[in-house]
Amino acid sequence: MKYLSSIFLAFIFLNIFVWHWVIVGAPKDKLDIYFLDVGQGDSSLILLPYGPKVLIDGGPGKNVLAQLDKVLPPQDRYIDLVILSHPQLDHFSGLISVLDRYDIGAFIYNGRDGEISAWQDLTNVLKEKKIPTLFLEKGDNITYKNRDLKILSPNKNLLSSKELNDTTVVALVESEGVTALFTGDIGFNVENELVESYDMNIDLLKVAHHGSKYSSGAKFLSEATPLVSVIQVGDNKYGHPTKEAIERLIQVGSNIYRNDSDGTVHIEGQNGRLNIFKER
Repeated sequence: MKYLSSIFLAFIFLNIFVWHWVIVGAPKDKLDIYFLDVGQGDSSLILLPYGPKVLIDGGPGKNVLAQLDKVLPPQDRYIDLVILSHPQLDHFSGLISVLDRYDIGAFIYNGRDGEISAWQDLTNVLKEKKIPTLFLEKGDNITYKNRDLKILSPNKNLLSSKELNDTTVVALVESEGVTALFTGDIGFNVENELVESYDMNIDLLKVAHHGSKYSSGAKFLSEATPLVSVIQVGDNKYGHPTKEAIERLIQVGSNIYRNDSDGTVHIEGQNGRLNIFKER
């Protein structure tokens, strides 16, 4: 009898577990963006309404896998698009593990090769798993139904820059009445080009370069006026985020969240409204 009771309880637990992931993992009619707590680096997971998943950057190591496990159902091992903003270790290292564990629809980056040996590990996984690879730059656009992911930078001139930060793939996501800008590690010069080329009135900003004093310039922020700004940052020796960047964000009235104090930051977008959830 005890044996039968154990089986029955196990069945109940399994049933609850399965239905939890059926409900949680089911496609939704809202935009979900997770700024993953991966330490001193960038990694953002975008869940577009009704299923498509986009991962921008993977942080500096394997911690991204643990963070993805918190968000995605355990049986879900597919990511539609992986975008690498630029080939620096704190942005691409974690992607090596992601590409190895998950099935990837396509890998997108700017076409510039990394300058350290770990870059070869990434390219080896891409070749071994035969993941389609695309080079995108300013003017390219990815559309899913009426949701857009627009590439605002780099242009051909920036792609040839000796400074890898200048080559960052800057992506603008427009979905459910929400506009979100992902800026990688761009500095003042690229920010100024964006202001000159586009209407920068946005709702959500992934703060550039972990809150460096050489990013989030006053001119750019006065045009962008983000309601919410998220700084992807962990323990570091660079003084990120700097008081200069924080003060400029405050001056434009942006609500600031950061991974080092808030953990993973989850933002829901629906009907032009933002709901923010902090891990801690």
